[in-house]
Amino acid sequence: METCEARMIKYILFVFNLIFAISGIALIVAGAVVLSDVGEYNHFMEGRILAPPVVLIIAGAIVFIVAFLGCFGAIRESYYLLMAFAVCLLVIFIIELAVGIAAAVYKSDFEVVLRDTLKDSMENYYGSKTDRLAWDNLQVKLECCGVEGPNDWPDKQRPFSCCHKTERRDAKPPEGFHCVQAEPGDDILYSVGCFEKLQMKADSGAKTLIGVGIGIAFVEVIGIILACWLATAIKTRDSKK
Repeated sequence: METCEARMIKYILFVFNLIFAISGIALIVAGAVVLSDVGEYNHFMEGRILAPPVVLIIAGAIVFIVAFLGCFGAIRESYYLLMAFAVCLLVIFIIELAVGIAAAVYKSDFEVVLRDTLKDSMENYYGSKTDRLAWDNLQVKLECCGVEGPNDWPDKQRPFSCCHKTERRDAKPPEGFHCVQAEPGDDILYSVGCFEKLQMKADSGAKTLIGVGIGIAFVEVIGIILACWLATAIKTRDSKK
């Protein structure tokens, strides 16, 4: 005979797993949004910087699958399935915690590496088509110029992508196209450096992932408690038969 406690926990756990499945989708969406936003500038990003959103997308997929294991275990009232569900939640929780710690540890390293990468790539602007396209895309889309500012570029070699007004002068290589003033004193350059803009974008993505991760982690802890509670109630009931 099913106890009132076991019945109540079973229904609560079943509803919880529906919510948990939705949270898995939320993890996938959040990771994908951040990856598409920051990953567009992967030419300047290290692989380990792009790793957190990728890990969260994978974790979200696993969460979605594990949610069905919890539903099945609750319906079947299986002690072993429920304990397996609790262990899976614990593993996912540990992975998310590790990703969060790694992101915090590498934050200072990220800033140093990003600045150095931008400087090295800038030196290859006129010698590498890949670097040139990456810099033009970066400066146009983020409305920035240079690493720290427009003065990072030599006056006669400043890319046209640094301009926010469409003045253009043709010149022979290595000068290429560079910004010129339409009128004396007319400010036609983006004044903010690309390092600052990229850092702001990375920080924004990190806050999104941290917020979603904390919310999901809280849900996972509740799931572990409910699964263990129901498993214990089932085991106690079966032992009295």
